[in-house]
Amino acid sequence: MLTNIVTILWVPVLGIFARGFSSAFMIGSVTIMSKKQLPHIPFYPEEKLALFIDGSNLYAAARSLDFDIDYKKLLRWASEQGRLVRAFYYTALIEDQDYSPIRPLVDWLDYNGYTMVTKPTKEFVDSQGRRKIKGNMDIELAIDMMEMSDNLDHIMLFSGDGDFRRLIEAVQRKGVRVTVVSTVKTSPPMVADELRRQADHFLDLQDLARMISRVHDIKEPANAQGPADDDIDDEEDDLQMPEFIRS
Repeated sequence: MLTNIVTILWVPVLGIFARGFSSAFMIGSVTIMSKKQLPHIPFYPEEKLALFIDGSNLYAAARSLDFDIDYKKLLRWASEQGRLVRAFYYTALIEDQDYSPIRPLVDWLDYNGYTMVTKPTKEFVDSQGRRKIKGNMDIELAIDMMEMSDNLDHIMLFSGDGDFRRLIEAVQRKGVRVTVVSTVKTSPPMVADELRRQADHFLDLQDLARMISRVHDIKEPANAQGPADDDIDDEEDDLQMPEFIRS
């Protein structure tokens, strides 16, 4: 009888202890994971991951959030989320200038783990006689993503362009998860609503900024150069770029 009473009392105590130990372990695990991962987006260490970066779109989003991207940190962070297969960066180049402001960025990324996809911009005059420069990279990005999707588990698209909605839908039918990285913290939002709805996950660039932003030791000059936008008016100052090379 005494043995039965002791057993009845001891079993719940063991259960409470086990649950307490399990909770403590889980809390410790979450704390460790939060240093590398964003809690609301599942990343798995065994999945094959690729980044597709729309250069001008990502730059515009980061600029609107008032921070500079450290591309070395971005690559390091991505490689911690899974088996990083490739990191594509797409941008157009103005090649008829003596000095292309985007060329230093392109060269640095090319030597430091990114796969660069570039093409020359096209110049035309609009109906009002204004000089325009076009450098749309949507087709190149779409072709690469479709070709790579058979060998990937997870794609991260750094763009808010709604034209990519059907592309995302197509790769999802192949069993690939897609995370869109842009921002809704600006006015207006930088990401198209239809793109955000189609994605499996949406990651706001502002939430990622603490892990990939570059620390400024010295205030950057206002005329630092950067990626060209898809559609540039020759009177606009849209060629801004952070000093990305500094470690």
